[in-house]
Amino acid sequence: MPEQSVYINPLCTRYASREMQEIFSNDMKFRTWRRLWIALAESEMELGLPITPAQIEEMRQHIEDIDYEKAAEYEHKFRHDVMAHVHTYGDACPSAKGIIHLGATSCYVGDNTDVIVMRKGLLRVRELLLSAIEAIAAFAAQHKGLASLAYTHFQAAQPTTIGKRATLWLQDFMSDLAQVEFQLSNLKLLGCKGTTGTGASFMELFGGDTEKVKELERRIARKMDFDACVCVSGQTYSRKMDFNVLSALCGIAQSATKFSNDIRLMSHLKEFDEPFESGQIGSSAMAYKRNPMRSERIASLSRYVMTDVLNPAITASAQWFERTLDDSANKRISVPEAFLATDAVLSLVINVISGGTVYPNVIRKHLLEELPFMATENILMYCVKQGGDRQMLHEAIRRHSVDTAKQIKLHGGDNDLLDRIAADPAFGLTRAQIDGILEEGGFTGMAEMQTETFLRDEVRPLLDKYQNIGRIKVEINI
Repeated sequence: MPEQSVYINPLCTRYASREMQEIFSNDMKFRTWRRLWIALAESEMELGLPITPAQIEEMRQHIEDIDYEKAAEYEHKFRHDVMAHVHTYGDACPSAKGIIHLGATSCYVGDNTDVIVMRKGLLRVRELLLSAIEAIAAFAAQHKGLASLAYTHFQAAQPTTIGKRATLWLQDFMSDLAQVEFQLSNLKLLGCKGTTGTGASFMELFGGDTEKVKELERRIARKMDFDACVCVSGQTYSRKMDFNVLSALCGIAQSATKFSNDIRLMSHLKEFDEPFESGQIGSSAMAYKRNPMRSERIASLSRYVMTDVLNPAITASAQWFERTLDDSANKRISVPEAFLATDAVLSLVINVISGGTVYPNVIRKHLLEELPFMATENILMYCVKQGGDRQMLHEAIRRHSVDTAKQIKLHGGDNDLLDRIAADPAFGLTRAQIDGILEEGGFTGMAEMQTETFLRDEVRPLLDKYQNIGRIKVEINI
């Protein structure tokens, strides 16, 4: 049970998964620092510096046994987190103490670890995105032909199908996946370029041998499972890297908000219900309510991610010359929290679309309430083909439509437009003939075919491409 007398981040206690929390944990951070120190020392040894295999092995033996209390004591003394951990690691590795962090500056471990951790976070996000895409695709396939009233401006428009509506969500999330992949493919380590990015300290260590200095970075990159380091830098990698990564998360938040808004509107129409546990309470006052609280949470957390992207944007713009330190405190908060919130958002998307309930009868009821208005064009064309006067019939439809709308709005009456048309001798139609026109109407256009084509030609190949990447089974605790 966490301590209750101090602030605890609700992203950790309520929303984000254990897996994403572990990626941004102290253990992940400081163990990665130690792996980077080993990669540096081992590469320096391989390139001829007086470092022994025994020293490297001693360092390897102490990657995980981090004495956090000692590190805290050192940091209180030095006011410097990297030097605190250099000394803590050195105390655990007495024979290697003198060569730990040799030639490096703090950003060697700090920035390289940030890149490594962001990559791990993006890989987790990719798994969640694929799981969300797969779940929405299944939903779209299931409801590809379920005719529904469509809306523009949240006013009744031409019908669509529920499956077709879901393809719009899919298309957005697939675009987000492409952005995540782009960021993954472009991530590079900072490398080991020293205090101002010139590599001067390593030039000194290697006696001016530029090839060894360049090879040192190549070896470190390989040992940390990266293809390359950035070509140039100041003391830090460009903070635009953080902005680019969080921009991909921001895109996911946009897509998730659009999805959650649609779900909330459908919930209001009683066409869809979120998963609702047997003991769940919708309102502390109104016992009958089933609020779409998970979709509301998606919107709430997504809003945080969309505004959080301003942090790396401003940070990137505010760097002075080769570096300042006004990035540090900000990025310690803004980057992890963007990932934690995105993790929670995508988990909720998967949960809502996988466990929600669609109500076809309500959907059909709403469609039929508006369909008479939409059918008038078909009726008009049918009558013109039978020899009717197009302008005269158009005016009759306009008059009947206005009267019907007034009846509905002023008196709460039913939509009797089709009965009015059937009773008007100008049309020469029976109600049975009108019903036949409706049956043949094709009011959803190509919606079902578009859904099938999109799922077959775009979604299925995408999911097949990633078939070796595991899908995530989410659990929502609150």
